[in-house]
Amino acid sequence: MSIEERVFSLDGQWNTIHLPEQPNGFAVMIFGDCNHFVDHETSLWKQNKDRFELIQTLKQKGYTVFYSNLYGSNWGNQEAVTLARRVYRFVMKYEILNPSIHILAEGMGALAALDFINDMEGSIRSAVFINPCLNLKSHFQQEKKNQLFLKRIRKEISQAYRIKEENMDEFLQRTVTRFTLKHDVPVKIFHDATGTVYPFKVHSRPFEATCLEKGYFVSLTIQMPSKRLGNLQAVPRFFSLHESIL
Repeated sequence: MSIEERVFSLDGQWNTIHLPEQPNGFAVMIFGDCNHFVDHETSLWKQNKDRFELIQTLKQKGYTVFYSNLYGSNWGNQEAVTLARRVYRFVMKYEILNPSIHILAEGMGALAALDFINDMEGSIRSAVFINPCLNLKSHFQQEKKNQLFLKRIRKEISQAYRIKEENMDEFLQRTVTRFTLKHDVPVKIFHDATGTVYPFKVHSRPFEATCLEKGYFVSLTIQMPSKRLGNLQAVPRFFSLHESIL
């Protein structure tokens, strides 16, 4: 393990901190999609070329980047959000950082990220979402039409929320509706026009409308799939806009 990284474990879940050579004092916490993983040696964000390049870009700008395995495919459950708070406190205790952080969430990770943001009022500086899943009920209804993936997502959600698979529809109808912000945090969304399992018309567009109704700042960019994670400078540029107040 190089001096550029630290690895630690909380509640049996591995976590990684990427350290910049010249810190700017600000941190970015990543919430990954359902294929996200972290172990004691590596992670999806280290193995995937585009994601690792984004981390390197953030580090070059001086950002400390950290993330947790968060129990794998958590689909925004409370255990993942609770652990995220513990990870945040651990990083703030052992690293010299501004306690108000940025959030970077991809896909399913946006579900836990939203609850985390809502729980951590005053500690979140801004957030960037990439192809986010922002409505679990709608996503499940969509996947019901795809028999190839239905069995897997039914199993993942039932395990994440500790419910029987046959009670899935009732659970989603009763407890999981549209996820939204409870307080104003600047949000930038990059969403592919096609090719993602989370269509922007179902997830990002309704979320944008809800935020704007409340007077919250949100900026949605619909892009071609070839641009996914490609505009590496846009993410730190957005973060930097929200660092004037320490």
